[in-house]
Amino acid sequence: MNALSKQRCFIGLGANLNNPMGQLRAAISALAGVPGSTLGRVSSLYGSKPMGPQDQPDYVNAVAELYTELPPLQLLDALQQIEQQQGRVRKDERWGPRTLDLDLLLYGNEQLQCERLTVPHYGLAEREFVLYPLQEIAADLQLPDGRSIHGLCQQVPRCGLTVVAQAPC
Repeated sequence: MNALSKQRCFIGLGANLNNPMGQLRAAISALAGVPGSTLGRVSSLYGSKPMGPQDQPDYVNAVAELYTELPPLQLLDALQQIEQQQGRVRKDERWGPRTLDLDLLLYGNEQLQCERLTVPHYGLAEREFVLYPLQEIAADLQLPDGRSIHGLCQQVPRCGLTVVAQAPC
């Protein structure tokens, strides 16, 4: 299967524990090895304030483009396996500190909602740490509902979001 017949997906990456920049770089390498998939563009690494409790370290975030022949739930399984391999422990605390968080932001132009997965990601349109890295690698992208990434970035302030390292690939 060639890249043209694969789904174009976008993965949000975030970490704020155990060398966050190293965690993201390792995750990007792992994404390149997902079976049936090809890594595309990767954004710069961005520093951001935590969404949840403020008594935790700042985050490092990025977005990666991935072309895959995996169906959405198999891709989700692959992402969660990468998280576990890098020491992610799922806790009840939402938005707490973590070694690695990989979110399936977009899967082609599909809209999907099931118990394990919502695509487009439910917070995509409100989160600066997703929108600005996404705009960096896919400035002309439109969401399945027709909204543009460019337009969303004009509505969502940066809230201190800064580039902390250039694209790792």
